[in-house]
Amino acid sequence: MLYVSGALGLVYAPPAIAAPAVPLEEYGKLPDVEDSAISPSGDRIAMITTRDGKRMLLAIENQTKPIAAIEVGDMKVRSIRWIGDERLMLVTSQTEDLSRRFTTDKAEFSVARIVPISPDVEGGVVFGNSDRYPDTVQGIYGVRKIGKRHYGFFGGIEFVRKGTGSRMGSYTLDHTRPHLFKVDLESLKIEKIANAAPIDTGSDWLIDAQGEIAYSLQVDYNTGRWQVRNAKGKKILSGEQARASVSLMGLGYDGTTAIVYERTDTGANWMEIGQDGGEPTPFLDDIDFEDLFFDPATGHLMGYTVGEDDAERHVFADKSLQDKAERVRKAFTSIESSMIDWTSDLSDVIVRTSGNQDSGTHYAVDLGTNRANAIAYERFAIGPEAVGPISTFEYTASDGLELDGILTLPPGVEAKNLPVVLLPHGGPANADYPIFDWWAQAFASRGYAVFQPNFRGSTNRDTAFVRAGYGEYGRKMQTDKSDGLKALAETGIIDPDRACIVGASYGGYAALVGVTIQQDLYKCAVAVAPLSDLRDRYEYRYRASGKDRTRKVGLLEQMGDPKLWDDYSPLKHADKADAPIMLIHGVDDTVVPYSHSTKMADKLKDFDKTYELITLEGEDHWLSLSTTRQQMLENAVRWVETYNPPD
Repeated sequence: MLYVSGALGLVYAPPAIAAPAVPLEEYGKLPDVEDSAISPSGDRIAMITTRDGKRMLLAIENQTKPIAAIEVGDMKVRSIRWIGDERLMLVTSQTEDLSRRFTTDKAEFSVARIVPISPDVEGGVVFGNSDRYPDTVQGIYGVRKIGKRHYGFFGGIEFVRKGTGSRMGSYTLDHTRPHLFKVDLESLKIEKIANAAPIDTGSDWLIDAQGEIAYSLQVDYNTGRWQVRNAKGKKILSGEQARASVSLMGLGYDGTTAIVYERTDTGANWMEIGQDGGEPTPFLDDIDFEDLFFDPATGHLMGYTVGEDDAERHVFADKSLQDKAERVRKAFTSIESSMIDWTSDLSDVIVRTSGNQDSGTHYAVDLGTNRANAIAYERFAIGPEAVGPISTFEYTASDGLELDGILTLPPGVEAKNLPVVLLPHGGPANADYPIFDWWAQAFASRGYAVFQPNFRGSTNRDTAFVRAGYGEYGRKMQTDKSDGLKALAETGIIDPDRACIVGASYGGYAALVGVTIQQDLYKCAVAVAPLSDLRDRYEYRYRASGKDRTRKVGLLEQMGDPKLWDDYSPLKHADKADAPIMLIHGVDDTVVPYSHSTKMADKLKDFDKTYELITLEGEDHWLSLSTTRQQMLENAVRWVETYNPPD
């Protein structure tokens, strides 16, 4: 059946209907489609997809005709984008063990691969053709077409040779601060166009449409002093930031100005400044925008996004583009949707939908023919009837703060006295929205109501709401979650005596707090990649920064008074655990070290508590691998079903 949006005549088809009984592995595996991108002409679409058990980079033409299929296996793909219509840039990452002379033991390194789509086109790895550079990119600053060739602008590390003449040594690492390079994406020839910043200093650059450095930023991580320079290298703006939280966000609408963001004691300071300097102009100070988006061909600002009734709306400065964006938006008003890629004239757009009765669909929208064709389903096996109902639940914290969270219910089950899984997000600077969430839907499919609270410190509201979470680890951020549980119980939807708490990263910390520092609330806890010790967390992050003073300021602001850290660290309260705890952690985690789980497990063992530790071999912090992600989900569901059965 085809569904038609009467307002504009765009036609789209929902996913095929499937029976609600879906194997758990269908939720835990990587989506059948992970990402998609459209070529500049609009004629070609690329996606990361799994077909017949093979994960590949697939390129299609005219929405249906495959023109290239390249196996990517277990590569951790972070992004894909077109370079003209003949090449793709595939960015992946990998975890590397480091030597003792580095500030951290492990790190995640990104690699940019240029993948040819046409048989007569060359490809290769950026920085992969010379012993002088490691083949990792330290930031991508844009791609520009200059004449008939495409150039990429990347941060990169340069090895040095010491000695002279016959005593010239081999290449060695001098430092890891990135230089800026211009790379011909056809020949992969490398040209350094800016040197790395001095020691203890960070750099950022904006590249104009002609491939020249338009603006640069340097930030001293010890003093917090920063300065912006123009194309001629003249200082045009400066300041001092205790947290060193200042960034070049991009070029303005006409490409002549720079948009600068600075985080202040009271919130966010957005400003715009031109090549001649002078007093910066406030940028969009009267608009509560969520994000900015830029023309990938020029780097110029195209517009911003705003939230409207839990949906995302793109606002373009160009009226003709705005009219097209509104046509697309109105065609998908019945479901959560987002424009994820488009041609420069918006004649062709890729729209992703997700939410009630939709486990994730990618549409190719052709505004010339007023048609929107479903080109890929993220989870084909999870059809409309198998998607649990999703809604936003509003409630009030015990101190009067207005909050909300996302409630997912079991499909086809009466919403009354249900067992519940509290599933707080990570971050904590993150948020949940009313879209299909594979983890929440997996529990819902097994008969649980799932609640994902947007506690104070979440990013779904203004800066003041984020800052309200500072210093509230284990305290008000934690009671915000249990206040949501209480509010839900008052509606009769859930049975508060049948609750478990599950989460990852900061959410994993919250899960541990829920059964150690908090008491008598949950039947069990599952903590994935959790931080268990706040002091260890601080020391790890501080050391990884090179012990920069500004990093210390930022961490202390977020984590609060160090004298209280032990009071709100689950590791220090393992003896109080009042429910069974499952710990799940990847050994290649570079964000929260695996030791946070092993130490917690040892403490629980010492106090004869019920626990289990699941080790994910080769897995990172983000559950990037399909097999270990399924391993995580299967064990998490097993634990919850054992100690809080749905029947």
